[in-house]
Amino acid sequence: MARVEFDSTKKPLDDLLKRARDGLIQLPDFQRGWVWDDEGLRGLLASISRSFPVGAIMTLQAGGEVKFKPRPIEGAPPGSANVAPESLLLDGQQRLTSLYQTTMRRSVVETMNTKKQKIKRFYYIDMARALDEGVDRIDAFVGIAESKIETRNFGKEVVRDLTTEKAEFEQCMFPTNRIFDWNDWLTKFAAYWQYAPDKMQFWFKFLNEVLSAFHQYQMPVIELGKSTSREAVCLVFEKVNTGGKKLDAFELLTAIYAGEEEGFLLREEWTKIAKSLKDAIALKEHPLTRLQPTDFFQALALLFTRDRRLNHLAAQLPGDAPAISCTRDTVLSVPLGAYKQYAGALEEGFKKAGKFLFGQNIFWFKDVPYQSQLVPLAAILTELGDRWTQEAVRQKLAQWYWCGVFGELYGGAIETRFAKDLADVLAWIDGGPEPTTVKDSAFRPERLKTMTSRLSAAYKGVHALLMHKQARDFLSGQSYNQTSYFDEAVDIHHIFPRAWCQKMGIPRERYDTIINKTPLSSKTNRIVGGDAPSAYLARLPKQGAASDAAVDTHLESHMIDPRLLRADDFEGFVGRRQEALLGLIEAATGKAIYRGVATDEPVEDMIDDEAEGLEAAE
Repeated sequence: MARVEFDSTKKPLDDLLKRARDGLIQLPDFQRGWVWDDEGLRGLLASISRSFPVGAIMTLQAGGEVKFKPRPIEGAPPGSANVAPESLLLDGQQRLTSLYQTTMRRSVVETMNTKKQKIKRFYYIDMARALDEGVDRIDAFVGIAESKIETRNFGKEVVRDLTTEKAEFEQCMFPTNRIFDWNDWLTKFAAYWQYAPDKMQFWFKFLNEVLSAFHQYQMPVIELGKSTSREAVCLVFEKVNTGGKKLDAFELLTAIYAGEEEGFLLREEWTKIAKSLKDAIALKEHPLTRLQPTDFFQALALLFTRDRRLNHLAAQLPGDAPAISCTRDTVLSVPLGAYKQYAGALEEGFKKAGKFLFGQNIFWFKDVPYQSQLVPLAAILTELGDRWTQEAVRQKLAQWYWCGVFGELYGGAIETRFAKDLADVLAWIDGGPEPTTVKDSAFRPERLKTMTSRLSAAYKGVHALLMHKQARDFLSGQSYNQTSYFDEAVDIHHIFPRAWCQKMGIPRERYDTIINKTPLSSKTNRIVGGDAPSAYLARLPKQGAASDAAVDTHLESHMIDPRLLRADDFEGFVGRRQEALLGLIEAATGKAIYRGVATDEPVEDMIDDEAEGLEAAE
């Protein structure tokens, strides 16, 4: 359970900035870099100068359960990195860093313009404009190039030159980096104007109406206590950073592990693992190329918590044995030692998962029915070791896998199913009862009539099963292996072409389903075109097919009745092929499909326009 202990108060802005300068307030290493632009900086300064609220900041007390690797805010003195921070800044980094950069440092500020081009600026307050009620306050804050010279007409005309302090005094341009240290500047300003009463009155009005706002500004601070859990930190960070990058468990673990062991860089570790997985199979876009670090750590958490549970039971310790789990809270609790213990074996487990998918004719990452199902699959294969190559073991793995796909059981929150899969499948392979996933799996005949989109796991499943059952290309008669799949640009295409169906007045919801689709090479699909099946089948022998009889054999390998296709009998074809595909699914899942009348309305697939666009126009 996520635990949050917090307190809220207000703290002087200058105190917060000094603490950041001295390293007492630092950032957790997962925070992104400082990215505010010139307009944002001037707007923030203008708001503070008018005592407007600019939002609260959130900090986490250091030294508690969560030990992140800290880093100073951008621009802080080098020595601040050697200070043990008292607080870590979870929210407010951009604001606090912007104020520090513009008000506490003497160096130029490296920012960007509205076109996201990098620029360097010194910031000033036009004192007269700041006191003019008719001027928008943001227009009183001016950014000057690093040279401190503003020109126009391609540099021919100097508009403003602030290269000396005398120039600043003469033009009444107050540098923002003196806001919290203005005494020396004031002394020189007064001397420059020979203590003229009107200038001194002007200065004190500026001090009271503008600068005092910065000195008196109280920033709301929400401080999380030391006992705040890792999951709570992650959740809170996501809630307060809705406009930024979503923080995941991997980013948190990166900072946590770096805090536990000096020099340990989890991000570099993952880069090596990801490269190893991509190189494991000699194809650019195989399923492992899209594996996320969070997938890897969920599988690792399964292995870690399973061993923890087994050890508890073996030792007959009192109390309930800890559960197998891979929730985010569990992932965040995986210690660095456990990562080092399991990472190597799990890497091999994912490579085996890639080989398993290839064995099921799933070659492309877009054809993976459920990316999430790779998590329990890899964990199971890691535990099985070399046993997974045994035929009986592979058959059970395949049955479990396809039950998950055609039961459509891996959408939404499925961490609990992952945990049951690991325990259930391993026990089943050793002679235990059927896994919950196999028991829960059910497929209705009507579902085939609604599967129109590549977003559907079951849609992808039928595509893979047809290739796995040695479907042969209509033209070449070649089966679809990993080489031909990519070399021949195999994709799923209409059998009764879209154009012909539309001409015949067949509704899209009838002709656009998986029943009327099958894997074909791009060359064959071009020959199919938009004509009636009888017409394109007659063309195939002329384009290189062995004979009409050979073509009929190829059609049958796709579970298509050649006679119905050559007769352009769409209705007869749909009924016959639907039944054939149901038999294909039954064979893969090992479960009979009930053919009775459905009591529920079928669920329509979403139409994935991008995916549909992958199919050639027919």
